[in-house]
Amino acid sequence: MSAIELQFKAQHGAFTLDVELTLPDRGVTALFGHSGSGKTTLLRAIAGLTRCAGRMRFSDLLWQDDAAGLFLPVEKRPVAYVFQEASLFAHLSVRGNLEYGYARTPAAARRISFDEAVAWLGLGKLLERRPAGLSGGERQRVAIARALLVSPALLLMDEPLSALDARAKAEILPYLESLHRELAIPVVYVTHAIEEVARLADYIVQMEGGRVVAGGPAMSLLSSLQLRPVEYEEPGAVIEAEVSGHDDIHSLSMLRLPGNITLLAPRLAAEPGALVRVRIPAREISLSLTVPEGTSILNILPVRIAGVREGEPGRMLVQLELGDADTKTQLLSRISRYSWERLGLKIGMTVQAQIKSMGLARS
Repeated sequence: MSAIELQFKAQHGAFTLDVELTLPDRGVTALFGHSGSGKTTLLRAIAGLTRCAGRMRFSDLLWQDDAAGLFLPVEKRPVAYVFQEASLFAHLSVRGNLEYGYARTPAAARRISFDEAVAWLGLGKLLERRPAGLSGGERQRVAIARALLVSPALLLMDEPLSALDARAKAEILPYLESLHRELAIPVVYVTHAIEEVARLADYIVQMEGGRVVAGGPAMSLLSSLQLRPVEYEEPGAVIEAEVSGHDDIHSLSMLRLPGNITLLAPRLAAEPGALVRVRIPAREISLSLTVPEGTSILNILPVRIAGVREGEPGRMLVQLELGDADTKTQLLSRISRYSWERLGLKIGMTVQAQIKSMGLARS
C-alpha cells in the first residue's frame, strides 16, 4: 500500500485547497509550484499542524477520517518537520540541539543513530559550536539532522533552502542528495525551485490555486509538456545517463543514454559507470531540418517532434523524442513561433536537435 493517501478540502479566505492524492512510499516527493499555490498548506495538513476537512492514511494507519470522527494530533504522528528557518536553541551547542530530540526518542524506536545523522550532514567539526557561530547553510544542516534524530516515519521539508543565498544552497544540496541515497523513509519536500526538483525529486506533484495540476515520476514529468510553466523558472528536460568515460585533454565527459546514444558534456566529477542526472534547458536546444555542417555544437542528434505547447508570447515549447519507442529519451526545445512556422514543423516530423549546453543536476 502506498505510504500516503489523502483527501483534503479547506477554505482560507479567498483561497481554496481541494486535493486528492496518492503518494509513493519511498524516495522524495516534491510539492512544486509558485508561491500561494497551496504547497505549505498541504504539507501542514499532512503533519496535522493545519486542520483541513478530509481523510488521510499513512501506510496501513488512518491519521484522519472525518467521517469516523478521527483526527490524530500532530504529537501522535511519527513525522519530523523541517521549516524554512532552522530555529535552533541558541543556548545549546550543535551537539545539544541534536541530542534534544534524540534523547526523547526511546532507544527501541531509533531508526537513525546519532553518528549516522552527524556523518550524513557533515557536522562532525561543528558539534561544540553554538548556532550564532554557524552560517545559514550550517544551521539548516543541523536542523535537518535534528529532525532525523527523532527517527520519523515521514520527513516533511518546507522550502528548507528558501532562506539561504546561492552559495549556501550550493553548499547544502550535496548533503540533501546524500540523504536521498541513505534514507529509507519517504520525504515530502516543498519547493518552488526547479533546480531543487531536478536534483532531489523522485516523484512530483505540481500545485496551482490549491489544486493538483500535474503529477508523476520526476524523470518523465520533468521532460514533458505536462509540467506547467512557473514564473522565473526555465523549462528544460532532465535525463539520466551513464558516464562512459572522460576526455581529460578537452575536459569532456561521454554520457551514454538508452539506445547506446552518446552525448558529450563538460567534464563531470563522476567516475565511469556512474549514473548521473543532467538538465538541458529548453532554450539550449535549437532545431534544424538537416544535419548542420561546420558548426561548433558538439551534440547534434536526430529527434522526433512528439508535441508542442504555446508558451510565452511568440514562443513554442516543443516535445522531442530521442531514440526508438523502447529506449526513448524525452527532450524539450524552446523556439520562436516564427521559426516553427518558417521551418514548417509538425508533430511527427524528424528533425535535428542541436544541444548547445547542459548541466549536472545530480551525481
